[in-house]
Amino acid sequence: MTTADLARSAQTDDSPPAGITSAQKALWLVKAGRWHDSHELCNDIPGTAGSWIHAYLHREEGDLGNASYWYHRAEKDIPSQNLSLEDEWAQITSALS
Repeated sequence: MTTADLARSAQTDDSPPAGITSAQKALWLVKAGRWHDSHELCNDIPGTAGSWIHAYLHREEGDLGNASYWYHRAEKDIPSQNLSLEDEWAQITSALS
């Protein structure tokens, strides 16, 4: 599933597409406006993928201290303020697809 397909589905469908990974589902949920559901799910995604999504969620929330912790766990640099949340979502989705 492409990044565009996942984004489109999150905007138009009531539930995530069948057969996607847990990481894709967490990204679908946040794009669909279901931040808390995404946050709960990313806690169960092992390794750097779950940590990267977790970092993104806290950046979106505005909790930059917590986001910084999760970026470190994900082995990622904290994005510059020039990187929009939309662009970071697409970057993560593309990398984890």
